[in-house]
Amino acid sequence: MTATFEVQRAALADVVAIPVTPFAEDGSVDQDTHRALLRRLLDGGVTTLTPNGNTGEFYALSPEERRLVTELTLDEAGDRGVVLVGVGHDVPTAVASARHARERGAAMVMVHQPVHPYVSQSGWVDYHRAIAEAVPELGVVPYIRNAQLSGARLAELADHCPNVIGVKYAVPDAARFAAFARDAGLDRFVWVAGLAEPYAPSYFSAGATGFTSGLVNVAPAVSRNMIEALRSGDYPAAMKVWEQIRRFEELRAAHGSANNVTVVKEALASLGLCRREVRPPSKRLPESERAEVAAIAAGWSI
Repeated sequence: MTATFEVQRAALADVVAIPVTPFAEDGSVDQDTHRALLRRLLDGGVTTLTPNGNTGEFYALSPEERRLVTELTLDEAGDRGVVLVGVGHDVPTAVASARHARERGAAMVMVHQPVHPYVSQSGWVDYHRAIAEAVPELGVVPYIRNAQLSGARLAELADHCPNVIGVKYAVPDAARFAAFARDAGLDRFVWVAGLAEPYAPSYFSAGATGFTSGLVNVAPAVSRNMIEALRSGDYPAAMKVWEQIRRFEELRAAHGSANNVTVVKEALASLGLCRREVRPPSKRLPESERAEVAAIAAGWSI
């Protein structure tokens, strides 16, 4: 019987949280704090969790740490959430990570955009096909940041791999997204706005039904307010949330998104929820900018 992936599809059509990876004073993954932050998301009504996403500092984690983060997330989620594990790097590494996720009980994997200076469109298909075919029982979600990729290539991938069920689309161009989704098959995939709350209203208007979020680590209720407004088609209400989170997201996007994770961890630190440390090539927020982030977080009445 062919898998239909209804549970996975429903989980993608929601707030797709990208949890931070908190670090202890000695620089290791702070497992107790990590579990507490995951419980806070689940208690806040967030049920789709993506360990080893970019807000989780995927590229700064060792292979052992990536496995640990996967296991912690699956353990905490239990039957309360659906876990979408980030995988990537070279094909053997990505396949090994996907198989580990499957063995530990994950429902899906998100395949990070290939980190390679030379990505051909047919090579993109081959890369994702190798990973998807290794775990046919799991839903597979390509993370697309390549503006040159055509929708026809995604359709080609799914022709080979029916477990490619959703797309995290993170090209900052709503018109390109609308065209790409229709070229690939608007109803064939679950479309996730991969640039979080700032792009969610425009991408939902073009066919997205879920969005990723790093902000949700700080204020789960704010992200839930946006998804509920978008689901009901209440764009004025969604834009009220957009206005509420605008400055926070501008700070994250500044300097080529240099402080994307830094700002989230600074907000969490201001609330006493985790340490502010990030790993190179990210860097802690300067003292002069911390007060503004703390004020924003406090203003959300968390």
